Amino acid sequence: MTSTVAFIGLGHMGGPMAANLVRAGHRVLGFDLAAQAVATAAAAGVEPAASAADAAAPADAVISMLPAGRHVLALYREQGLLAAARPGTLFIDCSTIDVADARTAHEAAVAAGHRALDAPVSGGVVGAGAATLTFMAGGAEREFSDAAALLDAMGKKAVHCGGAGSGQAAKICNNMILAVSMIGVSEAFVLAESLGLDHQALYDVVSTASGQCWALTVNCPVPGPVPASPANRDYRPGFAASLMAKDLGLAANALRAGGVEAPLGLRAAEMYAAFAGAGGAGLDFSAIVRTLRPQNGTPA
Repeated sequence: MTSTVAFIGLGHMGGPMAANLVRAGHRVLGFDLAAQAVATAAAAGVEPAASAADAAAPADAVISMLPAGRHVLALYREQGLLAAARPGTLFIDCSTIDVADARTAHEAAVAAGHRALDAPVSGGVVGAGAATLTFMAGGAEREFSDAAALLDAMGKKAVHCGGAGSGQAAKICNNMILAVSMIGVSEAFVLAESLGLDHQALYDVVSTASGQCWALTVNCPVPGPVPASPANRDYRPGFAASLMAKDLGLAANALRAGGVEAPLGLRAAEMYAAFAGAGGAGLDFSAIVRTLRPQNGTPA
């Protein structure tokens, strides 16, 4: 069954996601503050709306992909998105935001007479374009079921993680694992370089041994072994270091709030924040390897 969907936030992730909904036969009304993002989405069949509220007014579902929780909450309340939508509209927020903000957004939507789901994604820009994203959803079973056709059009897997905010909880846990893994893989390659072991030899061993992981086999941080990895494109991002730093900041907040001991996660958050702040923000998160080489006396 096709739906009318409002898509708010048509950037590097949201634009391709909205285009995939159009390809699946849905009517998509899109809004973004950036005119170029709107133009790119329009070329893919998304109908431009004059405002977020105008996009939401006729929609069966409203999907948002925004930078931070404050943007989602402002959109829902101060900017009138909840007031503009018809009663019972399904709000699906795919942004990666603080768990507390996700729960607040959920409560605001329900209080306004709507239904809500937090559904952050994993898979990066490549996954958004190829419709191979993984969605981690938080909310009621019924809302998850009703969102299935839309999530299926944009991704390859959707997991119902629990109640409101659970999708965000799963996302920050996943990205903490990914960050720690990438740092570990990067350190191993730098160590191998210092020992005279070339990249391909290390890759050939580890990719079929107990150290195998996604950070190695899909997003390898050094050029050569995985031709499709950002390391072979001068670290042009699939998932930017700035976004990893943001997600790790959310994880660090949750760790501290819960009194959870996670020294590797906290150290990864510190490293990515420093890397993003020192000029690495626009590079792929695998470029963290560059910060390790000077400390170890090898070329950057």
